[in-house]
Amino acid sequence: MINGDTLRDAIISAANNIANNRKQVDDLNVFPVPDGDTGTNMSMTLSNSARELEKLSGETAGKVASVNASALLRGARGNSGVITSLLFRGFAKGIGDDEFVTAENLSKAFELGVEAAYKAVMKPTEGTILTVARVAAEKAKAAFEEGKDELEVFAAAIEGAKEALQSTPELLPVLKKAGVVDAGGRGFVLILEGMMTVLSGGAVIAPSTAEQASEDTEESRNTAGEFDTDINFTYCTEFIVNRAPECDKGPSDLRAYLESIGDCVVVVDDEEIIKVHVHTDHPGNAIENALTFGQLVHLKIENMRDQHERAKHDAENAKKKPAKSADRTETIQPVPVTKPVGFVSVCAGEGISALFKDLNVDTVVSGGQTMNPSTDDILRAVEATPAETVFVLPNNKNIIMAAEQTIPLSTRKVIVIHTRTIPQGISAMLAFDPDGDTEENAIEMQKATERIATGQLTFAARDSDFDGHKIKKGELLALLEGKISFTDTNLEKAFMRLVKQMVKRDSQFITVIYGADVTEEQAAAIEEQINEKYGSKCEITVINGGQPIYYFMISVE
Repeated sequence: MINGDTLRDAIISAANNIANNRKQVDDLNVFPVPDGDTGTNMSMTLSNSARELEKLSGETAGKVASVNASALLRGARGNSGVITSLLFRGFAKGIGDDEFVTAENLSKAFELGVEAAYKAVMKPTEGTILTVARVAAEKAKAAFEEGKDELEVFAAAIEGAKEALQSTPELLPVLKKAGVVDAGGRGFVLILEGMMTVLSGGAVIAPSTAEQASEDTEESRNTAGEFDTDINFTYCTEFIVNRAPECDKGPSDLRAYLESIGDCVVVVDDEEIIKVHVHTDHPGNAIENALTFGQLVHLKIENMRDQHERAKHDAENAKKKPAKSADRTETIQPVPVTKPVGFVSVCAGEGISALFKDLNVDTVVSGGQTMNPSTDDILRAVEATPAETVFVLPNNKNIIMAAEQTIPLSTRKVIVIHTRTIPQGISAMLAFDPDGDTEENAIEMQKATERIATGQLTFAARDSDFDGHKIKKGELLALLEGKISFTDTNLEKAFMRLVKQMVKRDSQFITVIYGADVTEEQAAAIEEQINEKYGSKCEITVINGGQPIYYFMISVE
């Protein structure tokens, strides 16, 4: 049987394996905007656990699994990192307090890991890491039921994961069109293979100083847009119900009602709370029904038809900046509370950081799409904010899940506003009413993100045929609500063309944030053009944001 020390070494081996092949997974991307962070996020998430596990010796398998789950939760970066942490959190529940890993608890561990991951993802989509993990769990369960031992069960899980990985293009048309597999799924296979090296009697895979490139041409790229699906209902509604002792109804009753008014329903409960997620056109009805089960907290309502940001930041910055804060395992000491409400914002660029500070943000976390801060980074910012309630603005769709993991960890009440872009974050801050209560402000701040249009100008990091666009490396990319609108080769012309698409008859405000790669002369010339064209009808603000990769971020309200 597999004892605690063997399981510890297996997870450390997995961390080294994904780290050694990080670039291979990062490169799995056909979306042309500078990107490539799936491998980096999964690697840094596992590395956080490896550092903790190296301190253990002679512990039970259950203890090792528990320490691993806790470290992964705090170190989780990006969607791929958070999902990996959830898989291992369920894994720890399956092992429980057992001294050894057995065929039975291993099968249960895979099953509970998949259950935790599917429940946590807002829009679970087959053809992703979720599929790979689910099939792995199914194969593990079948092997256990056939009387296989723990090594054979783990081997069956790996074979299932590999089979599922190869099937991902059949489940996601964009993968099939590109002839590639899912990056997160590939990362999960690498993790399992790294563990199996030790479990089967081999040595821990050593960390490599050189990045290993992929040798599999079929896995040379992957799609962007984790878990994007068609939007059938407008509002993503989330809240927690503090269960009323006198309520005789169960969570299944609430789930049944929510399924009658929407989809993507997730209802997770324990003895004290019910955590709810639903996509619906009638969030008020969902809230009214939930109130019959108890009091509501952490209410969030998001208009999903306001398309989220896909543009990516510089991969090289992603590899450098998060690493500065990766080795953080000591206990976080919160600062004393001196006020009722505070704010944490994630952003990159000195000018943008200063802007958020001017809008009364207490703590800024440096980060962005491929500079994803970990749950621990965001938690530290929350605990460093001297407020009873802390609003967190992720300002990026790939940071929202990591931000939400701070809710049960913090000594504060944390409310995550689902801001997917910097302009949405700014709009949310402007909507905050100091005289309103926290739940009202959460709703109004979220609504404020729906009133603005967001555009970005960046460059193509690679040749690509994406979403009907033939794109050449180095071309300018115009993104409107995260979708590629057009390509160009002239910065000023591309800027004015994008603004023209964004400005409507009732538009009143145009805000332009220019980045680190735009000169003062270029910014002045564009400011002159936009004032000449729209100055008579709109209030125009131009800000030096200093952000990487994006030449311009534009919001129109």
